[in-house]
Amino acid sequence: MTSDTVKQDMFTVLHGQPTPIMTRWTYRATDPYAVAFAVRIQQGHWVEWLVARDLVVESLSGPVGEGDIRMIPKTAQGYQIVEIEIRSTDGRAVLEVDHDLLHRFVHSTIGVVPLGQESSRVDLDEEIARITRSAAE
Repeated sequence: MTSDTVKQDMFTVLHGQPTPIMTRWTYRATDPYAVAFAVRIQQGHWVEWLVARDLVVESLSGPVGEGDIRMIPKTAQGYQIVEIEIRSTDGRAVLEVDHDLLHRFVHSTIGVVPLGQESSRVDLDEEIARITRSAAE
């Protein structure tokens, strides 16, 4: 972890399965509006989603999300969790992440880029130039 990056691995329960799976949460100041959320499907292989940091922050206190990713805080068997529902054309999966671990991750991201300060970390002109260059190739 550098001062501009936060990474945290967490064991996560795949709803209905007895064995936890590994998830990796990554936040980078260079992409301050997003959190990368990856699920290890087998040794060395990950499936990754990019979600809005605001979605993750808000999921700690109430249900959020529309479309492919929805998150809601819940109590499951006496534990505080955040339930994450991921949908695609191939189906859906429901994951359960420990609320306190996710809260610590979110708190760490705020230490890198405070909420509301994300725009100060983005060079909009450079992003437009990068997109324009890639479209021209």
